[in-house]
Amino acid sequence: MADTKVHSSVTRIGIIGGSGLDDPDILQDQKVVQIESTPFGRSSDGQVTTGVISGVPCALLARHGKKHDLQPTNVNYRANLYALRQVGCSHVIVTTACGSLREENKPGHLVLIDDFIDRTTKRPVATFFDAKSAAETDDERITRGVCHLPMINIFNSRLRSILHNTCKDLGYECHNGGTMVTIEGPRFSTPAESKMFRLWGGDVINMSTVPEVVIANELGLIYASIAMVTDYDCWREGEGAPSITDILTTFKNNAHKAIELIKTVIPKVAEQDWTHDIKELKERVNGNIM
Repeated sequence: MADTKVHSSVTRIGIIGGSGLDDPDILQDQKVVQIESTPFGRSSDGQVTTGVISGVPCALLARHGKKHDLQPTNVNYRANLYALRQVGCSHVIVTTACGSLREENKPGHLVLIDDFIDRTTKRPVATFFDAKSAAETDDERITRGVCHLPMINIFNSRLRSILHNTCKDLGYECHNGGTMVTIEGPRFSTPAESKMFRLWGGDVINMSTVPEVVIANELGLIYASIAMVTDYDCWREGEGAPSITDILTTFKNNAHKAIELIKTVIPKVAEQDWTHDIKELKERVNGNIM
């Protein structure tokens, strides 16, 4: 096991694995922590796998469950993020499969998203700050009032920069920045919707970024997302409708990139002082509670 100096501001780095990127074998010294219930219900699978990567404490959670039987609408995002904080995470790096809305974002490329457009319609409460939470948890940071959180730098720019530099070192095709359109799913977009999202300024499209990123920030977790492009959605003339078979094939052929990126970047993240970022995020949350 490689020795890495872990800065005291990094307690544990959470990893949320999207479709096919939730293999606990990326962790050494694995331990399954059962978290059957949180104040917000059951997390995916009711457990988190803890361990280390290059000597850095980490925790892995499968967003859609180990059997991938949770569609995006039914993922309990609040319970998942709360479970990661329960096991001591200060940072969260997530992976997500996505379709491309731009010619330059080619299948197999990685996109480090920095903004989103929310087109979800059926997600349950997308914040910790609500009356039901106040009644069910004694966590004072969560239960006080209503939080009108600004959506600035919610994909932490410093963490994205480290990820981007690591991608370059690994020789991966990676775009540092991009707007994610999150749709409800589980259906894909219509051609008209796909073309509309392009006009709106969307760069990639998925079904899971919202409300995950919002909730992570409300909890004070430093968050970044690695989006893996699998297809061109359905806006491209002559491209046809996305096929789940083709999408999964592209995904499986490129999943090693995200895994290697995570394994390489985690010791770099752990060596740095995040005190200011954590303090700034906490102040932004607390300063926008009514």
